[in-house]
Amino acid sequence: MNPQTSSSEDLTQPVAYDADGRPLYHHPPQTGRPAPVVAQTNSYVTARPEIIDGENFDPRLRSQYANEPQVVHVARDIDPKPFTISDDLKQKHEKSVQQYPNLNLSEGEYIILDIKRHPIGMLIPTGISVFLVVMIMVFVMFYPSIARDAIISPMPSLTDVFGVAMLLIGLVALGGAVSLWIYLQNHFYMTNESVIQEIQGSLFYRHEQTVSLGSIEDASFLQSGIIQTLFNYGTIRLSTEGEETTYIFHFVANPRKQIAIINNAIEDFKNGRPVCDD
Repeated sequence: MNPQTSSSEDLTQPVAYDADGRPLYHHPPQTGRPAPVVAQTNSYVTARPEIIDGENFDPRLRSQYANEPQVVHVARDIDPKPFTISDDLKQKHEKSVQQYPNLNLSEGEYIILDIKRHPIGMLIPTGISVFLVVMIMVFVMFYPSIARDAIISPMPSLTDVFGVAMLLIGLVALGGAVSLWIYLQNHFYMTNESVIQEIQGSLFYRHEQTVSLGSIEDASFLQSGIIQTLFNYGTIRLSTEGEETTYIFHFVANPRKQIAIINNAIEDFKNGRPVCDD
């Protein structure tokens, strides 16, 4: 004889909850009737394989193939329509393309900030070049007395020494000019969509970094020492989400003002507001 359900038992109340917080109900079998089958509407039957022959399958990156509940699939039109750009935005984009032909600007993207390195950074290569040139010229001026008192004989003539000195001065000037050119080729741009950093490490080394404003997690600046404070220059630093890539740009004039503009642009971009270019 099958036990009967007590009349006082409320079958509408859950008796337990599963791991996801869904209620579980108790449905005892009734005499002469089969037990009801409760459908699991949130059952995900697709298993996620650890490996597939012939496929580079990474379960952490390709979890959408397992039909997991946390994956959101967004529909995309087969023939997407181009978005409308205002005349003002189009004019700013065309002006930026003309001024910065070396940059790859997308449609509607324009330059807001063009940060160059502070001129104080040119003092070191200029000072070294000037010092070497002065030392070479002083040596040429005092060469006759040096040659007269020299123990070794015969000494090179003044004409030969002067020719070698001019060659050395030319090499020093060329080296100084190359150093200044490399220094001035470092740029930091901010557009209404992204940040672009161009790094010129040497005469034959150039590196470009681009990051979206929406991916920037932190933007800050640093001024260290009396010289940086007096001449109002420093370093700006941007860190991104995910792998936490850091973008550092040195010798920035007025870094407090520049980082304020960058932070305002990041906030506007993330909140869906037009990026202010004032």
